[in-house]
Amino acid sequence: MHNVSTHDPKDRFGQPLDAAWREPLVIERHGRADAVEVSKDECAALNDIKLQQLRAAVNLGLAELERGACTDYEVEDLPRLAARIKATGRERLAKK
Repeated sequence: MHNVSTHDPKDRFGQPLDAAWREPLVIERHGRADAVEVSKDECAALNDIKLQQLRAAVNLGLAELERGACTDYEVEDLPRLAARIKATGRERLAKK
């Protein structure tokens, strides 16, 4: 991976863009990695991987439903369930 500061793309836009076709380009601001620029093809490949993972998770959930491994919720339980899901997501992000 190649690193550049945020000033480089502004001053010489074409060079970092060309570099992104060869390898991911890390853009730093104040000495800290802030963004990554990748080629359009690489972005499409990453999106395909994410879509495959999402489809696998959905299929797993559907298989569990077919097995009867599910919980019925009442409408009044949904806000509490949503809060639990959000809290779990925040915990997972904090661990990264």
